[in-house]
Amino acid sequence: MMGWYGGGMDPFGWLAMGVFWLCLLGLIVWLVVRLLPGSGGATIRPVGESAVEILDRRLASGEIDLQAWQAQRSALLTAQRDRK
Repeated sequence: MMGWYGGGMDPFGWLAMGVFWLCLLGLIVWLVVRLLPGSGGATIRPVGESAVEILDRRLASGEIDLQAWQAQRSALLTAQRDRK
């Protein structure tokens, strides 16, 4: 009566079980990486010029006049001070 219940899984069954476990482990790893702080490609600090540097460059290139520069710069600095 040996093998009454079949001879075990066929090769397709082993393959399906392996794919299932690989997908499950991949999903777990993806979730852990996604939920960790500092992940997802977002940077904490902006890269490149700051808003004040862009404003200074616009004044230097003549895109804005002195009065507009002073008003926008004071608004930016006030907003930065209020955030802290």
